[in-house]
This record gives sequence, C-alpha cells and structure tokens, in this order.
Amino acid sequence: MGSPEGRFHFAIDRGGTFTDVFAQCPGGQVRVLKLLSEDPANYADAPTEGIRRILEQEAGMLLPRDRPLDSSHIASIRMGTTVATNALLERKGERVALLVTRGFRDLLHIGTQARGDLFDLAVPMPEVLYEEVLEVDERVVLHRGEAGTGTPVKGRTGDLLDVQQPVDLGTLHGKLEGLLSRGIRSLAVVLMHSYTWAQHEQQVGALARELGFSHVSLSSEAMPMVRIVPRGHTACADAYLTPAIQRYVQGFRRGFQGQLKDVQVLFMRSDGGLAPMDAFGGSRAVLSGPAGGVVGYSATTYQQEGGQPVIGFDMGGTSTDVSRYAGEFEHVFEATTAGVTLQAPQLDINTVAAGGGSRLFFRSGLFVVGPESAGAHPGPACYRKGGPVTVTDANLVLGRLLPASFPCIFGPGEDQPLSPEASRKALEAVATEVNSFLTNGPCPASPLSLEEVAMGFVRVANEAMCRPIRALTQARGHDPSAHVLACFGGAGGQHACAIARALGMDTVHIHRHSGLLSALGLALADVVHEAQEPCSLLYAPETFMQLDQRLSRLEEQCVDALQAQGFPRSQISTESFLHLRYRGTDCALMVSAHQHPATARSPRAGDFGAAFVERYMREFGFVIPERPVVVDDVRVRGTGRSGLRLEDAPKAQTGPPRVDKMTQCYFEGGYQETPVYLLGELGYGHKLHGPCLIIDSNSTILVEPGCQAEVTETGDIRISVGAEVPGTMGTQLDPIQLSIFSHRFMSIAEQMGRILQRTAISTNIKERLDFSCALFGPDGGLVSNAPHIPVHLGAMQETVQFQIQHLGADLHPGDVLLSNHPSAGGSHLPDLTVITPVFWPGQTRPVFYVASRGHHADIGGITPGSMPPHSTTLQQEGAVFLSFKLVQGGVFQEEAVTEALRAPGKVPNCSGTRNLHDNLSDLRAQVAANQKGIQLVGELIGQYGLDVVQAYMGHIQANAELAVRDMLRAFGTSRQARGLPLEVSSEDHMDDGSPIRLRVQINLSQGSAVFDFSGTGPEVFGNLNAPRAITLSALIYCLRCLVGRDIPLNQGCLAPVRVVIPQGSILDPSPEAAVVGGNVLTSQRGEPGARGLNLLIRKNGRTVNLGGKTSVTVYPGDVFCLHTPGGGGYGDPEDPAPPPGSPPQALAFPEHGSVYEYRRAQEAV
Repeated sequence: MGSPEGRFHFAIDRGGTFTDVFAQCPGGQVRVLKLLSEDPANYADAPTEGIRRILEQEAGMLLPRDRPLDSSHIASIRMGTTVATNALLERKGERVALLVTRGFRDLLHIGTQARGDLFDLAVPMPEVLYEEVLEVDERVVLHRGEAGTGTPVKGRTGDLLDVQQPVDLGTLHGKLEGLLSRGIRSLAVVLMHSYTWAQHEQQVGALARELGFSHVSLSSEAMPMVRIVPRGHTACADAYLTPAIQRYVQGFRRGFQGQLKDVQVLFMRSDGGLAPMDAFGGSRAVLSGPAGGVVGYSATTYQQEGGQPVIGFDMGGTSTDVSRYAGEFEHVFEATTAGVTLQAPQLDINTVAAGGGSRLFFRSGLFVVGPESAGAHPGPACYRKGGPVTVTDANLVLGRLLPASFPCIFGPGEDQPLSPEASRKALEAVATEVNSFLTNGPCPASPLSLEEVAMGFVRVANEAMCRPIRALTQARGHDPSAHVLACFGGAGGQHACAIARALGMDTVHIHRHSGLLSALGLALADVVHEAQEPCSLLYAPETFMQLDQRLSRLEEQCVDALQAQGFPRSQISTESFLHLRYRGTDCALMVSAHQHPATARSPRAGDFGAAFVERYMREFGFVIPERPVVVDDVRVRGTGRSGLRLEDAPKAQTGPPRVDKMTQCYFEGGYQETPVYLLGELGYGHKLHGPCLIIDSNSTILVEPGCQAEVTETGDIRISVGAEVPGTMGTQLDPIQLSIFSHRFMSIAEQMGRILQRTAISTNIKERLDFSCALFGPDGGLVSNAPHIPVHLGAMQETVQFQIQHLGADLHPGDVLLSNHPSAGGSHLPDLTVITPVFWPGQTRPVFYVASRGHHADIGGITPGSMPPHSTTLQQEGAVFLSFKLVQGGVFQEEAVTEALRAPGKVPNCSGTRNLHDNLSDLRAQVAANQKGIQLVGELIGQYGLDVVQAYMGHIQANAELAVRDMLRAFGTSRQARGLPLEVSSEDHMDDGSPIRLRVQINLSQGSAVFDFSGTGPEVFGNLNAPRAITLSALIYCLRCLVGRDIPLNQGCLAPVRVVIPQGSILDPSPEAAVVGGNVLTSQRGEPGARGLNLLIRKNGRTVNLGGKTSVTVYPGDVFCLHTPGGGGYGDPEDPAPPPGSPPQALAFPEHGSVYEYRRAQEAV
C-alpha cells in the first residue's frame, strides 16, 4: 500500500560488504538498490547515499552529495547496521571504566577461562572493554540467618539479603572525579547481587551522572539476570558501544536537513524487533543486521509454505547466517560476539565463515574454503582490485554468475564490470597447486580442469554450510528434510539447490527480493519493547498468583512504552515467558505458553509447565518428573504492529516465459546449455526446468539440473528439488571428495556429541560437556574426533584397538563394550568409554566402530567424587572395566554393570558408586550417541557404498599424516637454515623431582620423527602417573598445534611418528598404578621456551614464570596469568618473545550462535 502522505519509506541493511536499500515509493511502487558499504572515495555513508540516489531518481530532483538531504519526502527510515559489531570487532568503542564490588576487580578479566582456539599455542590474554577499574566499597550477600547480621532486606527475586556494607559514596566521589580528569566519560557499574538488589548500583549511577559522566550503564538495568560475569560483560559492552552507536546515529541525522525531526527512524535490535533511534544502542545491537533477514523470511516464506518449518540460509559476501523459524522466533539469552559474552535476548543466528568472499586454498591435499575473507575491499579477484580467489570467483568461472547482470561498480574507479579473466587467472594459480599434488602426490591421478577445480571448491563450500544446519536441526531433534530452505543474501541463490539436496529438503523458497531480504525484513518488522526481571520462585500452585502478578506488571510496562511511541492499544500484543529449569541443574529454558493455554493447575498466563516439559523432552530426550522446577526470570515481550504492507506482486502469466539469452554453465559432467530468465519478466504460473538462471540486479538464482522452479502468486520463486542422480564413485583418492568426506566425518562426531549432551542426565556431561565422541575405521584407527577434550583426542583409539585384539572373534551384532582401564587405553577411571562395533550385511567382521567417552562424577573409590587426591592404587579410584559387554545381543546388562559399579565397596576404606542412577542414565546416553553415529555412517554407506566410505576413512587418515609430515619437514628445514641440529630435547620435573625427558629426532627426507621419552622417571607412589594413552593424546594435541590450521584429527597424525616410552615409567605405569591425576597434571609439562609463560604475579609486583609447575603456595592478592597451554613453552628460546600483556593478534572470523556456543563451552572444559 502506498504511503498515504505521498512520502517514501526506506528500509536499509548495512552489511559488511554491501548495503541494501528497499524503498516503498509514493503510490506503492518498490525500488531496491545495492551499493558497497565502504567506498570512501565516492561517499561517506552508504545508507545516506542509497537514500540520496533513490530520491534523486524517483523524485526527479538534484541532491548534491556535499549537502544535507531534504527529508520532507521521507516518511520513515528503518535500519539494520553492523556498526556495533564492527566497533566490537575492531575495538573502536568508547573509553570505559569499570566500577565493581571491592575484591572483584579482576573478575571480568578472568572471565570464564574459555579459549578462542583449542589449538592455539599462544593463549591470548582475554581482552576487556574497560581501561580502568575502580573498586566500590559495598557488599550485599544472601541472607543465611546468622546471628548479628541485622535485619535482612528483600530483593527483586524474593530472596532475603544482608547489606553488610552500604555504598561509600564519599570515597567514590573523589575517584570518579579522577576518571573524569583522565578523559573517561563512560562507566559500567557491576556490583555483586545487583540483579536482585539494584539500589547500590542506582546510587552509584546517580552520583556519576551528577558529576558529568555522559553514559552510565548499570548491570541491573542492562540485563538483570543472575551470573555476574556475563552480566558484567553486558554492562561493559553497553557502556563501550552505546556512545559509538549514538555518534553514528547523530552523524546519520546530520546528513539530512532538520536532522530527521519529522521522520520516524527505527533501528533493528538483535532480538528481531525495532527500537526508536534514541533507544538503540549497546549490547542489544550486535545482531542488528542479520536479524532483519530472519524477520523477512518468517513474515514471507513461513506464511506462504503453509506453516512448514523453515531454515533461513543467508549467504552474503563475508559469511553465511543460518537460523530456524517454526512459528516463533528462536532466541538465545547468552551469546559471545568478538570475544565478549553478552546476556541479552538475541535471535539464534549461527554465523559461519563461508560467504561469497571466502578465500579458497589447497592445503596438504585438501580443498579449503575460508575462514579468511576478501571482505568488501579489495574483495574477490573479479572485483578488479587485486583481491584473492574466492567462492564468487569459482561461481563466475563456472558460468553461474553473468557479469552483465551486475552493475559497473568495480575497479579502482568503481565504474567497471566484474572480470571473469581475473577470476580465471587467480583460480589457475590454485589449480596448479592441485594438479601438482595430483601428479606428484602419494596417489598419482589425472589433473583436473579449471572448471573441475572451481566445482570442487563450490561443493566443499556447500558442505561447510550444511554443518551448522545439521547442528541446528538434527542435533535438536528436528528432521532437516521436513524443512523448507528459505534462501536469501546476494550469494545464496547460487547454492540453494545444492544445499537443499544435500540435506534431503525438497523445497527451496526464494523471495523475489532475496538479494535484499534483510532490508525487506526491516520493512516488515514490528516495534518491540521487552521487560524482564529476575525471580527465584518455584513453579508450583502456591506461587502461580505471584507469577501472574509479576507478568501483569511487566505487561503493563511494555504496553505503556509502546503507547508512548504512538501505538494504539489495538496494535499492541504481548507474550509472556518464564525462564525455567529443574532444581539442581544449570540448564534453563526460556519458554512461552503460546501454544499451551491456561488450565486449572497453571498460572492465568498459560501452562508454562507443560510447555517446559514438552520442550525439554524434545531437546534432551527425557524429563525429570521428580525434580521441582525453578523460575529464574520473568519476561514479557510487547509488540507494536508497524510493518509495511506490500502489494507489488506480479500479475498472472499465461504464455511461456521469455528466454533472455542462452549461456553455458558447468555442472557435474561438463557444460550444459542454460537458458537465462529475467526475474522481472516472470509472472505467477511460470514454470522453469533446470538447468536455468534467474537473474535480477541484486541476485542470481541457479536452478540445477533435475530441479523445477515456479513463480508463486506473490512473485517469489519456489524450487522443487529433484533427487540427486546417483553417480559412480571409485575408491581412488579424489581431493574434492576427500574434503567433503572430511566435513561429513567430523559432522558425524559432532552430532554424536550433541545427542550425548541431550540425553545425558549428569551435570558433568550435560552441562560441563566433559565428553568426546569419535568414529573409527575397521582396524580401530581413529577417523574423526570432534575437537572436544584434548586428553581424549588420541586415547580412545588405544581403547578401541585393545578391544579388537582382546576379544578377537568374540564380537557380535548387538554388542556394546565398556572400558576404562588405563592399560586398555583409558585415561583415568572416571572416563568411561562406550564402544559399539558396527556390522554390515555380507561382512563377518565389524566394518567400523563408534565410541563415546564421558567423565562420570562418581564411580566409587576412597572419596566421594571422581578425583581422589590421595589414591595410591587403581582400586582406590573406583570401578574398573577392562573389557565389559554393556549391551549383549541387544540387551542392556543393567544388573551386571550395577554390580561392577558397586564392586569398589569391597575394597577396604572404599565405597561403590554413590550415584548409580546418573551412571546408568549416562551410560544409556552414550549408547544412544553411538547409535546416532551408526545411523549417520549408515546413511553415508547407503549414498556412496561400503567400499568407498571405508576407502575414504583410509584417505582421511593419510591426509592427516601428510599434514604432519609437511609440518615436520618445515620445522626441520627451518632449523637447518639457521644451522641448528635436527635433534631437540627437553626436560621437566614434577614437584616430587620425577624427571620427564623427551628427545625428538627429525628425519627431514621422510618428514618423520622419533619422540623418545627414555630417561623419564619411574611410576610414583601416588596418582600422578599418566597412562600411555594420555601421553599419545598429548602428543597428537601438540602435533595439531604445531600444524597451525584445521586438519582431520585422526590416527594419521601419529603415522609419521615413532614413540618410545619406557615401560614402568610415570608415562607408562604398571596396570595397578593410581592414575587419576596424571591426565590433568602430568600431561601438561614442558620446558619453558621463549613464549612459555605461566606467570605468578605476587601482590608486591614480583613476577615469577612457573612454566609447567602446578603446586605453589599463594597468598591474598596474588595473580596467575597463563599464556600457553599448561604453561609449557613453544618455539626456540632464542626467538624473540612478545612482552607479557602485549596485544593479541587480530580476532579471527567472528563465529556466532548456539552451535558455536556449544563448541566453545566444550573446548573450555
């Protein structure tokens, strides 16, 4: 519907590479425009420039770039922007000081101890957004009923509190004046328990504003949730980003006459709702750009596909965003962006480094896509600015992009078309590497054509983008094939059919404005206001009245806020949420009663209990009916309906569609004649058979062979995806297929892990994520191990191979094995390994194995818990399983395993397991995880055949071997070039004086090495002995760290290495030796090199490098600062070392979303 006042409505998505402008003109006509986000030679601000161009063209007036724009023709501007994300990534926010309760000055610096990269040798110091810290003299604690504590006060949660010390505002006054004198104008105030007792923060905030601070962020207002670390980071982000965002907003305003006084200006927030310009800022702005796309497909595709669940696939120039919508937005309430963990409602958008600008590499026999990106400048090679070869270049070489369909905005003068010649030249350099490997590598093969190389990179990019979609669906109990793929983003249409086909989806929906759907989503979005407060009530009939009262109060706040923005009550709706968890667990779910109306045994707002149980069962596979449910937070989301109505759908067409031209596109098997259609000429009813291209000025849609596209009534493209034509594939090494199998094998291990986490019940596995899952070949050799726990990486292979040798022919279908004995490849007894041999029709022996290892909190022993500190024999550490059939003939042996878990009670001074219920539940979860792995590998075998899958299990191991050999040769060559010997040695000592000696001899010609631990001390009378499997795990970990890039983690890593470990030593102790401490202490030793920093900073400033030591006496005020894994060194001591506290390297690509959070949490264990 056209604007009744005859003015323009703009919706603008300012992305990392392009800025998309969607305009509804007077009369209802829609105009769209795409321009580069950064083009300083031609304009200062892309959104302003986009508005200028459309006004100039549509209104017929001359608007010079150097003057403010006349805004009298503009009714509204809606914008999503990456300005907050960029400020966070580039660390270009406001100067901030942190005010924190005395004694907690380093709390946010310490953070969660999560590492950005599990295999980074230099553990970067965690960055903080503040530059100074002031400790505030105040203290509030939870009331414990102790005598002499005075009268308790009641917090917002209902908890009783003791105010041990009121705020000392007098002392603070002078300190704040000192900050002002040093030029700091923004504060983050983070006081203990302020989520429930905000008065102290409010007093500090009032004083700071009175003194003249321009921005004060109180953690109790930024996000009043329990857990001070993420709440503190959120307040800091708010203080750091909001002034920068408001500067951008004010600068944007100044580009218009009257500073947009009479124009409605709204900005998209991370939760998918719009907010007024003055209320936009800080922690709720980091997903402002991507959120528009989710709103766009939820308002279009979901409705048009009859409510079928939708996977959003937004492929842009720098990255790809994956999300899911099934009738309501999926939010997360704690997520990490650019190394900062924020507590704020955000759409669950999973960002991966695979966009049109992702760079292409060939490394050690693998096709690699990303994570490095060409960015907007210089951009891909075809942009004519000397950029690297990218996914966009590969699509251009394959004929899937037509230069004539792109505007002439490339080259130094921004006036040239895309250059296919530059793409071919850049890709030829990579093809030369590929063919050199093929002709001279370990498995000589015929060279590939340039198109075959380009096709290989596209296929690998597709598989990389399928992984997060599988994690978002299969890992949460959803079937990906039951979803529609909503494809958008400038690059998405070229990959849609292939992505859908790989995931088993039969429908792709591409909006007619798919290249600008994020901008369209802004036009269709509603204004949102949220209110939330903490709670600590039980979810029980006696509290329902209180919950209803609190929800009603928050609803009133939301309605009042939206009415103040001009919305009548009839346009306002509200939705209530409770943040619920089982008592004694840490896994809270934010649930709405949207589909669960109130009953006689629920609050008036809805049956939240039924909603919680339903979602818990779906996500985790079980419920805990005997456990009470706790309410952590109460939340209301108010929505003011304000989206534009669009009525520019094309008319129905009766004749056949006009072919604009014919072109040649490359597919599997060669070039095919491909008709090209113009989207603007297509109408409702037109059907197009693949292969064909559908293009407009903002996107290119590729309809692959075997697929059919039709134009819907609204002018969108719906593609019916045909089944892939089965191809013949041999067992000989194909680098393209190897790269794809690498992703598939790793995805299997990852999904096994998600099933284990979902179905386990113990805190250790479900919430601490202390487990690993892996896939093994027919010989028990490790094929893929998701990078979960370093000491598990190679150890499980020893366990599986021990069982193969030990049981021989006594392995049958329906058997599942349990083992934890150190001499059978175990790490320590609490780590129980469940192994499932997999049989295949016509095969007498297992064709592969799957295994999962999880840390059980208690398996008996001399002390409660899993880590007895004073054990001297293995029997004192708990239940022992050398080779135990947990499942036999398909029957879970509950009675036998229960007896074994209770057996330690027969040892003097020991007890059997103290938590049998959790042990049995977690063992069943491990069996279920293995079953998932069997199903997924079975699907692979069904697709490719057993011989091919087994062949590629071998090829992927050979590839890891090649990567390690390349690293060893490079290491040896580097030492040789400096006149250094090819033998290196190191010695370290345990605190009791036991030596650990290592001598490494490099064979340069073979790319191999001998790791010789001869001279290492004997096993000790204590539990610091490290089983052989732990030593091998530590070795694989070190080799992977030295390679320095992603490689398959498998048996091949150790193939170039011969390991000598003296039997009976502390690194290969006798079968009865205690070992529980060995995998956490002895495994992390190393001679401090130039960068081996594990610093102890005494209160008086004295700094001591502890290296790999772990047992030292500390005093109040001492600080630990760990720079390298385990404190051991790396590199040559002669190499120059960065000084302590030096700035870390630039952040890698900013992954984001719940899939990333899960992996990050596990790598932090």
